[in-house]
Amino acid sequence: MDFQQISNQDGLTLQKKLDAACNSIRDQIGRGHVANYIPALARIDIKKFGASILTLEGEQASYGDAQEPFSIQSISKVFSLTLVLNKIGDELWKRVHHEPSGNAFNSIVQLEMEKGIPRNPFINAGALVLSDILLEGVSKKECLSFILNFLHQVSNDRSIQIDEEVALSELNTAHRNLSLANFMKSCHNIKHSVEEVLDIYCHQCSIAMNNEQLCRSLLFLAKEGFDPLTKTQVISQELARRINSIMMLCGHYDASGDFAYRVGLPGKSGVGGGIVVVVPEVGVISVWSPGLNKNGNSLAGTAALEAIAKSLNWNIL
Repeated sequence: MDFQQISNQDGLTLQKKLDAACNSIRDQIGRGHVANYIPALARIDIKKFGASILTLEGEQASYGDAQEPFSIQSISKVFSLTLVLNKIGDELWKRVHHEPSGNAFNSIVQLEMEKGIPRNPFINAGALVLSDILLEGVSKKECLSFILNFLHQVSNDRSIQIDEEVALSELNTAHRNLSLANFMKSCHNIKHSVEEVLDIYCHQCSIAMNNEQLCRSLLFLAKEGFDPLTKTQVISQELARRINSIMMLCGHYDASGDFAYRVGLPGKSGVGGGIVVVVPEVGVISVWSPGLNKNGNSLAGTAALEAIAKSLNWNIL
């Protein structure tokens, strides 16, 4: 794919281009609403904003609060999907589809209409099935250790941990997710206890990372499953392509089409305000701004990614 080189004809560096793109959308920062249905996230300063870029060559640029950890929430589903596909491959698609939902990420109506088979692995119901699969043959503690160890591997950073305050806050308010899991249990699409599955799901969503760590942890998806910095094949080329495809189609809930139109890159958002996008054969971009739009995606973050992609002429179209 013929992307424009980082050293553009205008002579601006990667850092200067990131600075200019982020500065151009500063009027968007602080707009929207935080995820107030999760008490621990309701207290986050809506004016926070960070962004980071990491290229396959290891060149990095960061802006604002890029080193401040935040709750990655549904971005964690990219890691659980990677682990599940590596574990059972195409067997996953018997229990979860890979189509855009067109509905809210926590829709019960859609799940009922489709007889307990989630539309894709990035809506909440789909991620609960991923948690159920990861629990097979292991305890809750072992399952969470497995997820964290994978994150430590791909990020090359063992400091990444679960924010227990956020996890408890989510568990105490997870009524809709509990309903989704119970409905799928009644359809025989959840094998373990609903309580165990929900516990894994809420804990993985409560992983705290910063923009720089997120970029590093998903760099392997920019190089067809290969980590160019450690020279390690994390997953197969085929699986990496499939994950990127699902991010492009489903990574932003019922606003996935709008995001593809505006940014043109595969990515995943979370209600903690983070968004990460993969630029194939180039690198990874991550942004964080807690103010969300009506779809649950970062309002300023989406605007920033649109500006960054345009500035660097990075898209897959």
